[in-house]
Amino acid sequence: MSKIFSVNPDIWQILPELEIGLVYGYRHHSIDKIPVDLLTKANQQALKWVIEDPISANPVIKSWRDTFQKFKTKKGAHCAVENLLKRAKQGKAVKPINGLVDVYNSVSLEMAFPIGGFDLDKVHGNLTLLVAKQSEDFWAIGESEAEKTLVGEIIYHDDASVLTRCLNWRDSTTTGLTATTQNVAFLIENNDPLRHVDFLATINLLQKRLADFLDIKTTSNVVNQKQDSCELS
Repeated sequence: MSKIFSVNPDIWQILPELEIGLVYGYRHHSIDKIPVDLLTKANQQALKWVIEDPISANPVIKSWRDTFQKFKTKKGAHCAVENLLKRAKQGKAVKPINGLVDVYNSVSLEMAFPIGGFDLDKVHGNLTLLVAKQSEDFWAIGESEAEKTLVGEIIYHDDASVLTRCLNWRDSTTTGLTATTQNVAFLIENNDPLRHVDFLATINLLQKRLADFLDIKTTSNVVNQKQDSCELS
């Protein structure tokens, strides 16, 4: 049974220019042809996005920080791509995790867009981006205790629980990608209309690398205020 991804209308009142690229497919084989230097090169290419000091002076970073001022966030939360670019700038290179994560991290670093991934077989029902109306438990990757989401926070949610916090700043252990994930979906977020062409190129690059390195054929869609939902099948 196919799943639906949708954006709650409340989101458009806060982020009217947000667009989300969906890339989804099925991994039939455990093929891994990822170049050993994929992330090394991606960390190097990331530096072009964060030339200025402090890091907040760089246009990509400033744009997302401005966006994060428009909704409730946990103290210290920044856009997922800022965390990656900051590590590259500080010489704390993003390291390999598993094939699926490494591929989307490489694209995120090179293109400077936040990207998140979900194991669709672990998503309960449909997937929705919404503004939290209540505080809920959230089990973040790498944490032993549950956090509490904030009312007014923008989260990805399935029919059972919170899957991310502050857009895709933090991912849940529930639907995180692993080496055995087969049914996969990626979300690429863009908050800047001036970067629309780069955004589309990022979707294409992610699809190409999934095909070339992991033999995953994917489908893509773009969700925005005019087209606020799509099937993930």
